Amino acid sequence: MLKKLLEFLILWIIWTLLTWSLALPDILAGVVVSAIAVLLFSDLFPAEIGRLLHPRRLFWGLVYLPVFFWQVVKSNFDVAYRVFHPTMPIRPGIVKVRTSLRSEIARTFLANSITLTPGTLTVDCVDDHLYIHWINIISEDPEEETRLIVEKFEKYLRKIFD
Repeated sequence: MLKKLLEFLILWIIWTLLTWSLALPDILAGVVVSAIAVLLFSDLFPAEIGRLLHPRRLFWGLVYLPVFFWQVVKSNFDVAYRVFHPTMPIRPGIVKVRTSLRSEIARTFLANSITLTPGTLTVDCVDDHLYIHWINIISEDPEEETRLIVEKFEKYLRKIFD
């Protein structure tokens, strides 16, 4: 029961931050939507959601955000360069990279971070491997590919989730 209450509060806080309104109808809508989401989808939330609210994990989550956004900005410029270059220098393909993250939620965050970064798309996750569609394969070495794609996110996600 405590888990569901915590999930409800987290969802309601996210709702309030997204709507950025303390008007009564918005607050009530947030309560209703959060309650319905918890009732219908509570089993999809991480089992140890309270663990994620530890101050150290929250700190590293806040550190991760600018790192992630910086990677997105860099990748946007890289993709724009490739699109506007007269010869369009791309070498697309799917690469197999390894992650050392243990928890399922950490791997999910890694896969989503890679997908949200322009030029890469997580195609599949199998055990400790991710299959990534990469717009410009730079290396044929799996360790080098892992370093270029995964490690920039993984070191922060490990501190948040593992």
